[in-house]
Amino acid sequence: MSGVLVWIDQFKGRALPISWEAIAAGRSLAERLGGPLSAVVFGQGIDAVAAEAFQYGADRVIKSDDATLADFRLEPYAALLDKVIAGENPSVVIAGASTRGRELVAASAADAGAPLLDDVTEIVVDGSTYRAVHPVYAGKVLSDVSAATDDLHFVTARNRAFTAPEPQPARSGEVIRVTPVLSEDQIATKVVRFEETGRGTVNLSDARIIVSGGRGVGGPDGFAPIRDLAVALGGAVGASRVAVDNGWIPYAHQVGQTGKTVSPDLYIAVGISGSVQHQAGMRTSKVIVAVNKDAEAPIVKLARYAVIGDLFTLLPALTGAVKARLGK
Repeated sequence: MSGVLVWIDQFKGRALPISWEAIAAGRSLAERLGGPLSAVVFGQGIDAVAAEAFQYGADRVIKSDDATLADFRLEPYAALLDKVIAGENPSVVIAGASTRGRELVAASAADAGAPLLDDVTEIVVDGSTYRAVHPVYAGKVLSDVSAATDDLHFVTARNRAFTAPEPQPARSGEVIRVTPVLSEDQIATKVVRFEETGRGTVNLSDARIIVSGGRGVGGPDGFAPIRDLAVALGGAVGASRVAVDNGWIPYAHQVGQTGKTVSPDLYIAVGISGSVQHQAGMRTSKVIVAVNKDAEAPIVKLARYAVIGDLFTLLPALTGAVKARLGK
């Protein structure tokens, strides 16, 4: 067994950023294991994604470009990934822990009867052992996981846990083409249409900066200064469950145990008390700033920086300072 396979999650010919983070995780393993790093790209019209995979560090690209793979469906994708694994005999198969990545890797791991190290934030090769870190209990505990390197293992890498490499436009490599396993009439699932939400907004899962509002904003109008600050910082707007349940902002913005799990470089919690459920979705943020009237709120204790005061006074002043500093 040798080499590392990294499945590239793409939609309509555009790769998800988490795929390049998975490439970063795979590169360090490939170097220690002494085998090639191969990107696996399935879809239709994916030449640009394959070229990007080389730029982000892949040594080889295993590609299948076919109409049956135009939209993600588990049956044809899992059957084809199983075929690639059988032919390549890799040591590790990695995907970003996106919705599609989790589903596909779990299915292939079950087909192979192989262990799955899920949602890891670190993974290294230590002699003949893989050592990984998997957050549990909403990130309050870090679980150390180890496994022998002489068996096939599947891995999903948590969003924003690994730093994507800088692309090198001059890089290229070998492209290996594979044919699908299932024909269209053998695939039970059909994709009828897609419905787009949040057009023109920054995706919470990918955002480096998130400004979130909670009960303290008082209503839908209270999100205006939240949005102003997010726009000034080039970030996304988040919300607590209370704000969503009250109908102040759509569910797509919810951060927490029943919403999105995020890990931005900067998370600004405005008027959010910081319940355990909310912390479950954002406590792994690199820097947390709390803006709150209550100095004893749980979010204040979690935050690296806390500003105690009225958000409707503080946020416009902060937005003005950000614009002045950035020349906006």
